[in-house]
Amino acid sequence: MNLMQKLSLLGLLWLASMSISNAQVLRDTFIQNSAEDWRTNPWKEYKSLEGKFRVLTPGEFDKAVDSVQTPLGKLAYYILVYNNTQKNAENLFYMITFCDYPPGTIHSDSTDLLKDFFEASIDQAASSVKGELAYQDDIVQQGFPGKIWRINYLRDQAVIKTKAFMVRNRFYSIQTVTLKDMAINAASDRFFDSFLIL
Repeated sequence: MNLMQKLSLLGLLWLASMSISNAQVLRDTFIQNSAEDWRTNPWKEYKSLEGKFRVLTPGEFDKAVDSVQTPLGKLAYYILVYNNTQKNAENLFYMITFCDYPPGTIHSDSTDLLKDFFEASIDQAASSVKGELAYQDDIVQQGFPGKIWRINYLRDQAVIKTKAFMVRNRFYSIQTVTLKDMAINAASDRFFDSFLIL
């Protein structure tokens, strides 16, 4: 396994461990054709000093840190997840992860390496949930390179939308999970657009 494969595997390792692969759970916690009412359920700003970011969120994140032993050494993966069980929720899950890679492995200035890194990460993300890539594009987040993509999974019933980017040697991934009928929704856009590196 080459360095690129190792990095991409680590970058999406947490995704494979998330317990979001049960279609019945998704159906039970979601009502189709609904929209979040931001006036009655106001979003709040969440600020992470350790993650050096702020974001608007419709609810409180559950937080965890996973230590992963890798050929690159022990890496700490920070995971924030909000499971939205409100009946009028547009998205079921809002997720943010970040991880610092060791110096000399991958950096936001490594243009050629990043291209391969993101391609491998997208491929790994799709295969980890047995999904299919529906869309991808390059993005820039406050001057830092990244990608945005969408994966259809659960036999084309659900959608994971991801915005990921590298800030120096820190990898960020921001995601929402919803049913396919609600794949395009204002709540996802609001969550993604509100994310700012501090």
